[in-house]
Amino acid sequence: MDLKKILQENNFSFKKNFGQNFLSDNTILEQIAVGAGVTKEDRVLEIGVGAGTLTRVLSSHAKKVVGYEIDKSLKGVLDKTLNGLDNVEIVFADALKTSIEEIEKKIGGEYRVVANIPYYITSPLIMKFVDTATKCKSITAMIQKEVAERICAKEGTADYGSITVGVNAVANTSIIVNVDKTKFYPMPKVDSAVVHIVMDKTKYDIVDIKIFRDLVRCAFSSRRKTFVNNLINNFKFTREQAENLLVSQNLDIMCRGETLSPLQFVQLANSIAK
Repeated sequence: MDLKKILQENNFSFKKNFGQNFLSDNTILEQIAVGAGVTKEDRVLEIGVGAGTLTRVLSSHAKKVVGYEIDKSLKGVLDKTLNGLDNVEIVFADALKTSIEEIEKKIGGEYRVVANIPYYITSPLIMKFVDTATKCKSITAMIQKEVAERICAKEGTADYGSITVGVNAVANTSIIVNVDKTKFYPMPKVDSAVVHIVMDKTKYDIVDIKIFRDLVRCAFSSRRKTFVNNLINNFKFTREQAENLLVSQNLDIMCRGETLSPLQFVQLANSIAK
């Protein structure tokens, strides 16, 4: 399939505000589908269909593919690239602004998210499904390499942050493959990576998810400050209360948020909740 030719024939023009960079390397597209664990029993939600190159590959692996695409001007392109596929449905809508309830009703059962996500909506889109989806089994997303490394980072490293803790408290994460920027059309400014997030909401016993999320945000709100000072500023604790909370979990009162594991965050949040 000559992607550039099809785009030209449909007078398609790339839109910077949608962060459009299309991938057509079949080897990498297959790696994404296989790495996502997609089988003939799976329903797949694809976010950011683009020119449909990943959609075609997913359709050959999956029972059903529901793709969300924000750019309606791609309809003519997709009519050609997805021609003859009877297990694919394209919805022209903004997945970030569409409710999880509406999306899950459209899919009709448990599903896997597979996506080539525009860099500017990576974090909010991933956290939307991590936080609120009820039938999502996994998220496999092509994202900026630095963000993928942040999601999979270990505590105590420079990449470790709130998104690391937020995702890894309810899922297990890994990087499937790194993708050089030259593999995309048009070529972006940065390299990408495919992150694989397998949902496991019973991984830890989180008593109150809101308190947990607030605590994680608090811990990384001012990275240069100690965790005690962030607790005082964000939770309105007295210094004594904040220090006693850390001591109760055998933590150093001079520690910083980036040194705590997801489990330690859960234990602290549960202590606050109780």
